[in-house]
Amino acid sequence: MKNNFLLLFPALAVLGLATQCQSSKPAATAAVATVAPAAPAALKEYRYETVPGDPLQVRIYKLDNGLTVYLSDYKDAPRIQTYVAVRAGSKNDPATATGLAHYLEHMVFKGTSKLGTQDWAKEKVELDKIEGLYEVYRGQRNDPAARKRTYHQIDSISGVAAKYAVPNEYDKVMGAIGAAGSNAHTSSEETVYQEDIPSNQLEKWTAIQAERLQELVPRLFHTEPGSGIRGEESGLGQRFPQAVRGAERCPLPHAPLRHADDHRHD
Repeated sequence: MKNNFLLLFPALAVLGLATQCQSSKPAATAAVATVAPAAPAALKEYRYETVPGDPLQVRIYKLDNGLTVYLSDYKDAPRIQTYVAVRAGSKNDPATATGLAHYLEHMVFKGTSKLGTQDWAKEKVELDKIEGLYEVYRGQRNDPAARKRTYHQIDSISGVAAKYAVPNEYDKVMGAIGAAGSNAHTSSEETVYQEDIPSNQLEKWTAIQAERLQELVPRLFHTEPGSGIRGEESGLGQRFPQAVRGAERCPLPHAPLRHADDHRHD
């Protein structure tokens, strides 16, 4: 039985894992009659650190791309519990866009130009229109009537863009490799993405994470719970922060709204 591992990646540099191994090919020469077989590449040696007295005997690796990996051996099942942790949370939200880190967490599940779309070329045209209109919308804070008109334009174009989207394709892809427990959470100082994957699917999982963290597409964004547009349009944007502040006083002076919920992304 293969060992199971607990992986913790506390940096966004995870995207480098899928592109770390590259090779160059020498130019072909017609004068060469025979080609000797290439010698197998030597395996790279990875050094690690440990913490004295750690009962889990965690190995801490520092990769060339800046990624820190915490690896703990677990022998009860041939699966790996993974966590990709990013040092960013609600304390990093702009003062005029509270909840942005939490919202970005949701967007990472929406796919890329290759994942989550039926026709990226056509979808991108509509998403570009939405992005432009959203900037107009943000500038109309003092003109409710104009703001409402712009919102309805966004709503209409979003309906067109949604025809090209494939909802929940990330979940389907992860399910196809046997993953379970796909989830994420955002708190004041961190955003963490987690999966439980079969140990023989590590390379595929890594490639998928590299893809979605390197190039996320904010599709289906304005109807997502927590959206600034939907929240302000319904009045929730004003009431929800007040309710949260009353129930939970944030200890960080520059974090006006603390999102500390563990939730499904859909």
